[in-house]
Amino acid sequence: MNLKELSTLLGLSQTTVSRALNGYPEVSEVTRDKVMKAAKQHNYTPNIRARGLATGRNHTVGHVIPLSTEHEVVNPVFTDFIAGASEIYARENYDMMLTIVPDKTEAEAYRKIAAKGSVDGVIVHGPKANDPRIALLREIGMPFVVHGRSGIAEESEYSWVDMNNTRAFERATQFLIDLGHRRIGLLNGLENMDFAIKRREGYRDALISAGLKEHKELCYSSEMTEEYGFSATLEMLALHKPPTAILASSIIVGFGVRRALDTAGLKIGKDVSLIVHDDDLSYLRNGAAEPIYTATRSSVRMAGRICAEILMEQISDPKRPMRHVLLDAELIIGHTTGPAPKS
Repeated sequence: MNLKELSTLLGLSQTTVSRALNGYPEVSEVTRDKVMKAAKQHNYTPNIRARGLATGRNHTVGHVIPLSTEHEVVNPVFTDFIAGASEIYARENYDMMLTIVPDKTEAEAYRKIAAKGSVDGVIVHGPKANDPRIALLREIGMPFVVHGRSGIAEESEYSWVDMNNTRAFERATQFLIDLGHRRIGLLNGLENMDFAIKRREGYRDALISAGLKEHKELCYSSEMTEEYGFSATLEMLALHKPPTAILASSIIVGFGVRRALDTAGLKIGKDVSLIVHDDDLSYLRNGAAEPIYTATRSSVRMAGRICAEILMEQISDPKRPMRHVLLDAELIIGHTTGPAPKS
């Protein structure tokens, strides 16, 4: 059924039906309710292209991924984020456009997208400290939401959804300290990324509060892969004074830590304790009935939903005040942590 047929069925003009379906305030609630019920009953689906011509929108959201981080597209964290965001896109009849571009032409890609009007807004992933994309998108006038933050100085000037990384890693480190651990390894993400900078701060704050020194040989920063977790852990275990506990920025890194401990003949949770982050992933569950890994847990899927909802608000009303959502992480106790070895 098309708009003309639905209008004829209801005995209303096409303009009135279209306005009712698109939420125009001048349409009475009685008429709107009547139109919505009929549309649902007769499985009417609006023509998105026609709506775009009428509203000046394409009903498409953009995600621009630089080639250097192309691996993020197959990363389960990114996948879960997109799954959450897509729930909102589907509800609002929006499509998603994924664009992978060379790093050097990323700014040009955003300008082209804006000039063509191919998307109504974008979500920015993996912000760095003082990320230039934020200033660029504000200059262009493109509605956007950042998954994460890009430094305290300007975070009030744009909408963002982030996890309290500093608090999560401070709490995790303090938990290990309370178990008697004094040499705690940190396998962080790339520390030019805002989330990794904040996690390092949380780790350091807990050590300082306990009167402990931060040892450079126990702190690593790299792309968060299983191989990174494996090789970095083996290096730490070879030290004259190896760590008795390790804090990993991803459950994927944690898998590598576990493999290294198995290779070294060490028992996880007894010889070396382990806490991981990002364990609430759809296809990498941390146990079924009970958690296996002790972990700092924050739902990436939920973050995707919230980012998409805020972006829909920005698109519908560009003058709407910026929104800032800071999510707390839970500390989930599993079987990978225990008291520090007495030796």
